[in-house]
Amino acid sequence: MEIKLVKDILAANEVIAAQNKAFFTEHGVYVVNLMGSPGAGKTTLLERTIEGLKVRRKMAVIEGDIATSRDAERIAAHAIQAVQINTGGECHLDGNMVRGGLGELDFDGIELLVVENVGNLVCPAEFNIGEDVKVMICSVTEGDDKPLKYPLMFQVSSVLLLNKLDLLPHVEFDLERFRADALKVNPHLEVIPLSCKTGEGLDTWLRWLEESSATEGV
Repeated sequence: MEIKLVKDILAANEVIAAQNKAFFTEHGVYVVNLMGSPGAGKTTLLERTIEGLKVRRKMAVIEGDIATSRDAERIAAHAIQAVQINTGGECHLDGNMVRGGLGELDFDGIELLVVENVGNLVCPAEFNIGEDVKVMICSVTEGDDKPLKYPLMFQVSSVLLLNKLDLLPHVEFDLERFRADALKVNPHLEVIPLSCKTGEGLDTWLRWLEESSATEGV
């Protein structure tokens, strides 16, 4: 009975996610589902992405958190639209939550929507929200064992951003082992090491994002 209930929940979410996808397609919006653990640097990455792209892409952001509006306030300070969704305890955003936030945004001219999911390495990977692409961010401070411990997140992601590269000399992290394990889980994964603090690797990420969204006709 419990297995059937889980399947029913996921199936119902897929229906709403498809409706979200149709909405985004109709409005010509490319959608990124940004996932990662707490403290990986999701919001800081978003700020750097906004700084690097907002003169070339009109962006909006949906922030997902269990509580507070701090991340949305940080994003709004960059003069773009930002909506906060608080899950009230849920460890992920789902299609219905995202749909509820769409009415708070003016999609006139919006080309790129980034949804920052709740900080978690498990649940967000299971729920589609109508996105075009799933992007995962990890940091070297989390340890190099994550690809094999949390394989689903790596399997469903198209891009893996390895953040806090500037701290690599100060932590025990085997970059080559991490990359090899990540590609073992998902051979098609694009791995981009970067540092949101120093800017190293950010150009590679921004270039990938622009090319990917252009391919989708944005």
